[in-house]
Amino acid sequence: MKKILIMCEGPNELKVVNLLLDHGKLKFSRDDLLDMRPFHARQLASPQLKPALDAYHGELEIYRIGDKMSDALKIPKELSSEIKAQKKFCTKPELEILLIIAENRVADFEKVKSKQKPKDFCKQNLVYHRRKYDNSTEFYSDYFGDRIDVLVAAITEYHRTHGKHQSDEGYLFDLLK
Repeated sequence: MKKILIMCEGPNELKVVNLLLDHGKLKFSRDDLLDMRPFHARQLASPQLKPALDAYHGELEIYRIGDKMSDALKIPKELSSEIKAQKKFCTKPELEILLIIAENRVADFEKVKSKQKPKDFCKQNLVYHRRKYDNSTEFYSDYFGDRIDVLVAAITEYHRTHGKHQSDEGYLFDLLK
């Protein structure tokens, strides 16, 4: 039986994927995942992955999620026969774009995007429950945790309105049910 290994570039991507999993919004469940969870890791040699990779001896499909997907995935020789596919799911320009969409602040961001990254825009303009955006995992959990439909709607809107990614990159939208 093939398992999916989800490798998230950062802790906030990991939080978003976990929220989507916990609410049953993805095409797969935790049962389909290696060690029943996504990982915060950029490479297969990551210490977080080693125990799970050592314990599992079946086929793997790797899903990498992040905003910078330029680094090549280094596959150790001992894993090369087990890896059946690699897929990239990109959150360009940054994961914060989902917050900007959810807050209906896209028009405001468009005015400053040549001078300001989405992360900086959110730090200056986004407040939720009297808390300023601080790029923390807790903020994503508080913001989307009990409003999963807002997250799904933002992912869907991002897919609808943003240009194509590289030909080998998918969207988070592609993982939704």
